[in-house]
Amino acid sequence: MSIIYVLIPIAMLFVLVAVGVFFWAVKSDQFDDLDKQSISILFEDDSHEQKAKTEIDTATSTAEQNATGKNKDGE
Repeated sequence: MSIIYVLIPIAMLFVLVAVGVFFWAVKSDQFDDLDKQSISILFEDDSHEQKAKTEIDTATSTAEQNATGKNKDGE
């Protein structure tokens, strides 16, 4: 029975921390736009895709140059 004297204050502390975190999230606009992230994955970002393709092409050409022993000057 004496354990309840310890558990009740701990439970109240957890509730106060949870309420504090919730109000902090609301104050810092964490719940401002909930639909943005769920919709953004449906549309492809062409600039990101193009950048990734350019990086892959650059890495491939560098690897080919290293395999043939040629540098950028063609020597």
